[in-house]
Amino acid sequence: MSTVPSPAQAHVPVLVDEVVAALAIVPGETHVDGTFGAGGYTRAMLGAGAGRVIGLDRDPSAIMNGPSLVPDPRLTLIHDRFSRMAEVLAEHGLLPVDGVTLDIGVSSMQLDQAERGFSFGKDGPLDMRMSQDGQTAADFLNGADEAEIARVVREYGEEPRARTIARAIVAARPLTRTGELAAVVRKALGHHSGMKTDPATRTFQAIRIHLNAELDELEQGLRAAERALRPGGRLAVVTFHSLEDRIVKRFLRDRSGAAPAGSRHRPDAAAGPAATFTAVAKPVAPGEAELLANPRARSARLRSAVRTDAPAWQEMAA
Repeated sequence: MSTVPSPAQAHVPVLVDEVVAALAIVPGETHVDGTFGAGGYTRAMLGAGAGRVIGLDRDPSAIMNGPSLVPDPRLTLIHDRFSRMAEVLAEHGLLPVDGVTLDIGVSSMQLDQAERGFSFGKDGPLDMRMSQDGQTAADFLNGADEAEIARVVREYGEEPRARTIARAIVAARPLTRTGELAAVVRKALGHHSGMKTDPATRTFQAIRIHLNAELDELEQGLRAAERALRPGGRLAVVTFHSLEDRIVKRFLRDRSGAAPAGSRHRPDAAAGPAATFTAVAKPVAPGEAELLANPRARSARLRSAVRTDAPAWQEMAA
């Protein structure tokens, strides 16, 4: 079992001051930290005066370690996915809430634990499961055909040489360690010391997103937040790459009524549901000081908005 850091050692989340500002917390309010992780945003919310924070996480280790990381009676921890927050909060009699914060992607605690297999910085088993159940990265890479591996690496890693990587992975099977996978990808792409970014980065990202269905979880989580927030409630979402940011941007554009207008070639569609979000802020990126302190923050973007009193949109399941 991994060592639990003390609260003093705990990870400081990306854009934490900007997130707290976007949440505009009023003392006594109830907020949801949909990706509790190491509890960084939760500590900031409680420090800003939140009367209660509900911390959700799909990772059982995060929930188990939570009381040690944030020993505060105002915190309620629930082991579940943030895509289910509306149902979970309703079950606990906690709807509606005043704010929802989501920090999308893998947490620093998960990255830093070699045994979780998320990073090639430290060799570990090819796992990458946020919920610690289901198919592992090794299961996927050793069982999928070349075309499927290439599709995942191309679609979720935005990797132009996905086919080359997939071919190399299949030739090197079986793979069981993160170091093995990284070495295969580097060799396939011609890695050298002068490269700005390790060529294995995109492949690891793609496999992790695929295994954990992260983009589907994000889309469902945004709709869940829409249902959970009271009128005037605030939503703050931090993303770390373009696929995630695109989903959040599109959701807030559509829900705020800011979708592009029609043209004479494509007339406006019939008026849809009323806008459920307003005051959509421009994306916020980390400042120079934060980037110097935490290079992992370089691709982070914060998007935020305020819930209106319009009913949540009813959408057909995909």
